[in-house]
Amino acid sequence: MIRKPARLPALAAALALVFAAAAATPAAAASSDSFYSYDGGAPLSSFAPGTVLKTRTLAYHVVGLATPVQAVQLLYRTTDAQGRPAANVTSVVRSITGDRTKAVSYQSAYDSLDPADAPSRAIAGDVTLGGLLPNGESLLLLPSLLLGYNVVVPDTEGQTADFAAGPEYGTTTLDSIRAATSSAATGMDGGTKFGLLGYSGGAIATGWAAALAPGYAPDVNKNLVGFTEGGVLVDPAHNLKYVGGSPVWSGVIPMALVGVARGFGIDLRPYASEYGLKVLDELEHASIITALGRYPGLTWQKLVKPEYANPNSVPPFVAAVNKVNIGSAPTPSVPGFIAQGNAGFLEGTTSTLPGIGTGDGVMVAGDVRALARQYCATGNDTIKYVQYDALSHVGGAAAWAPAAIGWLADRFAGKPAPSNCGHIPAGNSLAPEKPA
Repeated sequence: MIRKPARLPALAAALALVFAAAAATPAAAASSDSFYSYDGGAPLSSFAPGTVLKTRTLAYHVVGLATPVQAVQLLYRTTDAQGRPAANVTSVVRSITGDRTKAVSYQSAYDSLDPADAPSRAIAGDVTLGGLLPNGESLLLLPSLLLGYNVVVPDTEGQTADFAAGPEYGTTTLDSIRAATSSAATGMDGGTKFGLLGYSGGAIATGWAAALAPGYAPDVNKNLVGFTEGGVLVDPAHNLKYVGGSPVWSGVIPMALVGVARGFGIDLRPYASEYGLKVLDELEHASIITALGRYPGLTWQKLVKPEYANPNSVPPFVAAVNKVNIGSAPTPSVPGFIAQGNAGFLEGTTSTLPGIGTGDGVMVAGDVRALARQYCATGNDTIKYVQYDALSHVGGAAAWAPAAIGWLADRFAGKPAPSNCGHIPAGNSLAPEKPA
């Protein structure tokens, strides 16, 4: 018997106590948990994407401490970046009102190359340094829960933590919704309406899920009320150049190289310099918490041998970066609210390269404008784009979150989606990279 979740005021009080004690909570290694392993006799390929493989109910933990709220966790079949069957985990907190008709799929910005940092691990009680991000995001779930929504939190990077491998983020998210609506333990069903919500790393999953849904998961797409994202990664080849040399954000360059190479099964090490190999090894299982500010001034050119100073001279890089350019993905068919900061100098990124321009410190504003305009021009006239010219990446999240919750509430209420198509300033070219 699944117990009903506790009322959310109890969770709010518990969270306050948990975060007050967080500084004194010792870090513990993620547990070896058999729940994450598919051990059935039939091959994974024999199951449809979204099939539930295992189910458990446990206390929702924050920084290793149990709260009164219950979470249902599901191991389900999904598809990895290379199109292969894979198993993944998602976590569900049921509506406090018992409403089974509305749910938010919240895509975490846990941004890690270590599977131990995944949201489901934090929710289950594991404590890691990288897991502090999904622990902190528990506060961002409260508004959705207080509004009576069910909340679903997938491990978007899969069980190998393929950081920045966008298409995989999309399939894990869509199959998480399939699993959540087919499990009797969640209280939801095939008629439950979903909104997609995510910022930064969570926007990678949100955007790709919205883009892939019509083709990959039309059964999910028909129940989507909309997607809202902020701090958006669009064309990673541009981000590579934008953050190059940054005192803070340049550490995401090798993180993304490791994650995308892992996700697509490519080997970039033959192109790396001695220093580059050292950095790649250091970050093999890193979290963004440990990468930010770790390599101030780092550039692609410092990571590779001199003959590969132009990234487009590396064929595997060109192939991979084009696969994760969401500008080449299909246009979502549901309403979207897209927000982007543009004061990256506040976080130390002052780059203004031609064809790239400014951003929020890590994401390129011109790319996000171009994506929003592209959606408008290719059949989706329910796109609203907002640019925070006075806010950086971190500040943009604070402005976007309440607006995003309000925007989703209007979509659930059936109100017409606002649009500023035709009034979004021009952006950058999102054309695929060409080999040098």
